[in-house]
Amino acid sequence: MVMGVRTPEQARRHRLAEAMAEAGYKHLVLFGNAWQNDYLRYVADFGILEGEGLALVQSDGSVVLWLDDRLEAERAGVECPDLEVRATNDLIADVSAVIGRLGNARLGFAPHRIMPLGIAGSASPGHDDATALIDRLLMVKAPEELDAIRRAAHLADEGYEVFRNAARIGRKDYELVAETEAFFRANGVDDNFMLIGSGGPELRGMTPPTGRILREGDQVITELTPCVDGYFVQICRTLVLGDPSPAQQGAFDLFHRAMVAGIDAVRPGATAADIARAENDVFRADGLGDFVTSQYTRVRGHGLGLFPDTKPHILEDVETPIEAGMVLIVHPNTYHPDAGYMVLGDSLIVGDDGAEILTRTPRSLFANGGGTAS
Repeated sequence: MVMGVRTPEQARRHRLAEAMAEAGYKHLVLFGNAWQNDYLRYVADFGILEGEGLALVQSDGSVVLWLDDRLEAERAGVECPDLEVRATNDLIADVSAVIGRLGNARLGFAPHRIMPLGIAGSASPGHDDATALIDRLLMVKAPEELDAIRRAAHLADEGYEVFRNAARIGRKDYELVAETEAFFRANGVDDNFMLIGSGGPELRGMTPPTGRILREGDQVITELTPCVDGYFVQICRTLVLGDPSPAQQGAFDLFHRAMVAGIDAVRPGATAADIARAENDVFRADGLGDFVTSQYTRVRGHGLGLFPDTKPHILEDVETPIEAGMVLIVHPNTYHPDAGYMVLGDSLIVGDDGAEILTRTPRSLFANGGGTAS
C-alpha cells in the first residue's frame, strides 16, 4: 500500500469502527453465504463459494471469521492473512459459545432476517438488529470503494463490446457467454453475474444460456455485472441481428426515454420511489402501464457494490432516501408487447448535483448487420 492511501477494505473497516462507536456497539456478528455475502464481505473481504460463515467484529477492529467448509477456510486463510480464520464442523455451536462469553456489552446482528436462530438466541437480552447500520455503510460508499467501482465500470463497457461482437446469426447463446466470461477472467474479473435472452415478442426475460441458436431478426439482450476488487457494476443493453424492425426501434425509443427520466430523477433528497415513478410514468403515458407491474418486471433498478443486486431497490413503494455516494443502476427492463423483453441500463454514482454515469457504451439499439457464424 502507498503511504497514506487506503484500500477499500481498510476504508470499510475504518467506517465500521466509527459507526459501531457512534451506535454504542462493542461487538457485531455478521452472517454470509454464497448467495448473500455482502454483509460478511464488508469486514472479511472474502467471497464465499460454498457453505456459510459468521464473523465477530470487535470494537477495536479485530475480526474472527468462522467457516463451515474446511476448504473455504483454507482459501480464506490465504486470501485474508490479517484475519483470524477458524474452520468449524458446528458453526452455530462454536459461535454461540463465544457470544455467550461476551457478557452484557452491546452486540448487534446483521443481516438479522437470515441470521441463524441459534446465534441470536445465544446472546444476552438487549442485543439487537444492526442490519440498518450495515445497510447504510453498504449503500453509501467511501471514496476508495468508488474508485474500484469505476474500474469495474470500465471493464463492463469493454465486456459488452466483446459480447456484441460475438453475437452473430447461427451461434448458440452460450458461445456469447463463453467469450464474454473469457475476456473478463483474462482481465482480472473474478466474478460476473450475467443473464441473456434472445428472440422476438415471445421473449419474456433473461436467463442463463439455454443453447438457443441465434436467428436473423432476433433481439439479443444481456446484463453483465463484472466484479473488481469485490465490487460489482452492471450494464444492460439490447441488440438486433440484422436491421431493427419499426416495432423494435419504437420500443427501444420508449425504453430510452424511460431510462433518461429515471436518471434525471437521481439526486440527493429524492427517494428510490421517485426514480421508479419517473421511469414508469413514461410507460404509462404510452398506455403501457401494465408492463411496469410485478406481472412483467421485478425492479426498475437497484443498488450495486459488494453484491450485484442490493439496496436500495428502485420500486414505487421503496421510500429509501437517495444520498451522495450511493451506486445505482437505473434500468426500465420489462416486457414490451410488440418487441418482447428489452433491457437498457446504466450504472451511476450519486453526486451532490446528480448522477455521474459510469457505463459509457452508447445508448443505442445496436444492429449487428446480419453476419453469420463462421
